[in-house]
Amino acid sequence: MTTTGETHHEAAGGLWWWDRRRSAVFDIGLAVLSAAECAVEGFAFARRGGLPVGVGVLVGLIVGAVLVLRRQWPIAVVLVSIAVSPASMGFLLTVIGLYSLAASDVPRRITGCLAGMSLLGTLIVLWARMAQDQDRLEFGGWFVPFMAVTMSLGVTGPPVCMGLYVGARRRLMESLTERADSLERELQLLAERAEERAEWARNEERTRIAREMHDVVAHRVSLMVVHAAALQAVARKDPEKAVKNAALVGDMGRQALTELREMLGVLRSHEPKGVSASSGAGAAAGSYGSASGQASETSASASRAPLAAVGAAAAAAAFRAEVEQGPCLAEVDALVEQSRAAGMAVDLSVEGEAVPCDREVEQTAFRVIQEGLTNVHKHAPGAKARVRLAHRPGEVAMQVENGPSPDGADDGARLPSGGNGLVGMRERVTALGGVFVAGPTDSGGFRVSAVIPTVSAGGG
Repeated sequence: MTTTGETHHEAAGGLWWWDRRRSAVFDIGLAVLSAAECAVEGFAFARRGGLPVGVGVLVGLIVGAVLVLRRQWPIAVVLVSIAVSPASMGFLLTVIGLYSLAASDVPRRITGCLAGMSLLGTLIVLWARMAQDQDRLEFGGWFVPFMAVTMSLGVTGPPVCMGLYVGARRRLMESLTERADSLERELQLLAERAEERAEWARNEERTRIAREMHDVVAHRVSLMVVHAAALQAVARKDPEKAVKNAALVGDMGRQALTELREMLGVLRSHEPKGVSASSGAGAAAGSYGSASGQASETSASASRAPLAAVGAAAAAAAFRAEVEQGPCLAEVDALVEQSRAAGMAVDLSVEGEAVPCDREVEQTAFRVIQEGLTNVHKHAPGAKARVRLAHRPGEVAMQVENGPSPDGADDGARLPSGGNGLVGMRERVTALGGVFVAGPTDSGGFRVSAVIPTVSAGGG
């Protein structure tokens, strides 16, 4: 930024403090005209003052050439014009110098002071010269001061006003350019954040879907495996019981497939079409025009990026709506009966009166009990289990505890486990503002317990 308020960039063909060749040519042309004018006026001044003509012309050339510095040092140009005003030279130097000073970023008090000094100097010189010629004029005494004031104002006023207008307009354009660049950066940041939110939403839904599929399918499959093992054991000894176990296996398999198909169907039916999550942001602009154009492109990019989050959120909302139709605490009895039918000895106790809970709270409590029973099937076949459900003021507590497996239990009946069930339950319970604890008991068994507020942390 120079003192004239112009922002100069590195450009091909720049010369000294000029950013463009045409600016340099323009200023040099003005300096040549000013030098020629001052040389002519210096010639006349030298003849009137009895000085060598060559000296007057040389001084005029040097003084006029100072105008070439108007963009870099406008104060120096105005001071030189004030200094040579008694010699009646430098009209172009004064006008262009005052304009350049007013259009620059020089503080306004300095601009006003120098403009006042130039006005006073021009007024005194004009008054003195016109007073010398008053004898040849036939006007009254009012004419000299009137003409001196009018001409001095005409020389200093218009260039100062024009310079102030051009400087204000230039600063306004710079402000708009800076604002456009800032807006473009903000839009680019918004686009990047939208992409991050879309990716975060996708990851969250992947985790949520994995949890739901684990809860729904793993329990059913574990029961199927238990029934299949029982079927294998009694197939020859008790054909009637074998038929009954086979029917249970078939029913559980069909239920697992139905629930799995419903989940996948929801995801496919709400899959976003034609939405790209990897929208790019516009590049930074180097001028005001390109800044506005690229800001609009970045705005379009930023508007496309949230569509990815909207697409992922649409599938997530649909999946959550489907999940909200899932199990509740009223189905705990049926859940326990399924485990009993698989041969597990389960004791269920319910304390307190059921109170209204958020749907997500009831579903999470049900899943905790379901996961606890599934773990008994997987890791402690033949062990006795106890399920406790307590409704308390402002919270609901649940506990699944099993003893050690009997000594005669077949270790080969233990089912494989990925170790993610308890992790998922802990994340769910803590997300609702509850407490989750799981670990072995002193008797050699295992205990899973949780306490969840009846109103979820996100439900207000």
